[in-house]
Amino acid sequence: MKIIVPATSANLGPGFDALGLSLKLYNEIEITPQSFTCISIKGEGSKKNSIKKNNSFVNIFNEIYLSLVGKTDDFKFSFTNNIPFSRGLGSSSSVVIGAIAAAYEMAGFKVDRNTILNKAVFYENHPDNIAPATFGGFTSSIIENSKVYTQKANLSDDIKAVVVIPDKAMSTNDSRNKLPKHYSMKDTVSNLAHAAFLTSCFIKQDYDSLRIASKDMMHENLRMQSLPELFDVRNIAYKNGALMSTLSGSGSTFLNIAYKKDAPNLQKQLAENFKDFRVEILDFDNDGFKIISKS
Repeated sequence: MKIIVPATSANLGPGFDALGLSLKLYNEIEITPQSFTCISIKGEGSKKNSIKKNNSFVNIFNEIYLSLVGKTDDFKFSFTNNIPFSRGLGSSSSVVIGAIAAAYEMAGFKVDRNTILNKAVFYENHPDNIAPATFGGFTSSIIENSKVYTQKANLSDDIKAVVVIPDKAMSTNDSRNKLPKHYSMKDTVSNLAHAAFLTSCFIKQDYDSLRIASKDMMHENLRMQSLPELFDVRNIAYKNGALMSTLSGSGSTFLNIAYKKDAPNLQKQLAENFKDFRVEILDFDNDGFKIISKS
């Protein structure tokens, strides 16, 4: 079988640990039965032997597969990793969702997306990345009594993502540790209001209001201080047609959303100003993970 899992961008400014969306940048995994376990990696991580020796995808796949069929079997795992590691584009979520969905498929069970999502939350306990990796589109999620509840809205073909990907990785745990333990009521209420308004904008496809809706008071500026160029990314993006410009997850990638007609110029301006960073135009994914070929 072959499964592809999309990149994701989470938080989207004020939607800390709750809001996310899916991008057409995919990790691809092919799995075939064989007499011994074998792992091959192309793209991201291909030069890291540690990933072959202790592969998170394979570990999760084996745990879920064992729970479903009561035994372990050997497979060849062929990875083509296109999502950058530790850049705020959901590479870890793609591993978790892909491994669980693939295990269900290879075990001969129906791949139910709600089941996959709720298995995934035990491996990644924030739904802002795993929900869009599962369902695609824009997602707003909560966890109640250890169960994930998600609402999804499709994203229009009229908008594009212009992502700025620095060459510097950012650890989610390190980044989270820099955040304060307590917030003022003013900042908390501001983020609640903006996250609710931002959700409504995506559902109604009122993209002209994204800039004011995506204002954050809790985490972005603190995280961006470790890579100050990101403040310039945001300023230049807004001067060149961006509808929204936010830190992607915990960074270091910056997500810019623009209308399709404005995306090429925005990409050009950002690329000219940040020659050491990757700047790419990506479509939005409305499907989530896909099983291309059946087992």
